[in-house]
Amino acid sequence: MTDTLIYKIEDAVIWADAHKAGAYIGSALDQADGFIHLSAANQVRDTAAKWFGGKADLVLVGVDAQALGDALKWEASRGGALFPHLYGPLPMSAVRGVAPMPLDQAGLHVFGADIP
Repeated sequence: MTDTLIYKIEDAVIWADAHKAGAYIGSALDQADGFIHLSAANQVRDTAAKWFGGKADLVLVGVDAQALGDALKWEASRGGALFPHLYGPLPMSAVRGVAPMPLDQAGLHVFGADIP
């Protein structure tokens, strides 16, 4: 895959704790599955709707895919689409930005212009 930035959606407090620790080890679901679930830019909206619908206090973490090296694998998931999965902790050195994901009046997450 050629996407440079990939994304992780996480609770703002959990992300803040991971930032302080210097690495993110994943959510409970990530840990149970054995990898950190990430999304390409064109997958983030669907991921947010499916797994985080109506949930406030989330952040969207932009990650440099190239910085993750061989620990990043693109694997078939929802509908056969290839999703980025990180096998190992997410180092803060790979993070390129963190943005809040507020809810609009309809309860849908609001994204920046870089998310199609």
